[in-house]
Amino acid sequence: MIRVAFQGERGAYSEAAAAVYFSETIETVPFPTFYDILESTKDGKTNYAILPVENSLEGSVGESYDLLLTTELSAVGEIYHRIIHCLIGFDTFENINTVYSHPQALGQCRNFLQKHKMKTIPTYDTAGSVKILLESKNKNSACIASKRASEIYKVPLIEEGIEDDPNNYTRFLVLAKEKRIEKTEKDKTCIIFSIKHVAGALYNILAKFNESQVNMTKIESRPKKGTPWEYNFFVDFEGNNDDPKIKEMIDKIKENTLFLKILGSYPRAEII
Repeated sequence: MIRVAFQGERGAYSEAAAAVYFSETIETVPFPTFYDILESTKDGKTNYAILPVENSLEGSVGESYDLLLTTELSAVGEIYHRIIHCLIGFDTFENINTVYSHPQALGQCRNFLQKHKMKTIPTYDTAGSVKILLESKNKNSACIASKRASEIYKVPLIEEGIEDDPNNYTRFLVLAKEKRIEKTEKDKTCIIFSIKHVAGALYNILAKFNESQVNMTKIESRPKKGTPWEYNFFVDFEGNNDDPKIKEMIDKIKENTLFLKILGSYPRAEII
């Protein structure tokens, strides 16, 4: 059976995304941190790791991008998973004054929390915040997590759909030890690179996409460790790394970089 590593407790959104992505029966394996899920797959304890990389409301997950820089795993797939947040707790809505959840979930429900003047306490995981609530036994506290987490831990659901915008999706990457071999007509590729800190350096890279008529779908910058005010760039674009046109473009890009890593090519996901 396929084993898929996810960060968090049972009922986490990462676990739900894994269940949707893989059509066959899988065994989901929880781990406490993003680092742990990648290590488990690298060491062969799990077949895949599913990693959240960005949210449509709160933007990119910085820790995930930093780990992608150093991981030995390859990106082999992606999924956009709809996130529906629920307020979960033992007391009535009027008596709730404190809410636990992962920082991303708290940010995605910022308007709701500010409107009702609720104090927030960040936790390591959405589903994990339900476990924390159970242990705290504080009736004036609640948490934000999935409906499934409410059902798993048998904590009442107070209100459903409290996110700031219903178009709330998290993009997850699926990673494995071996790169994906199969090609499709709708593949995309992710690369990571760094450049000299000189005028026009990034422009020279972006110009290669225009010259090759390759559609860039995302660019993200992250600070380089040990070199203040210099950055690594993460770029997603349409096409497969094995396509002759893409290979030629990447060779040209390498000429203008200090470092370049191809994270992987995989089928482009659709928002459902």
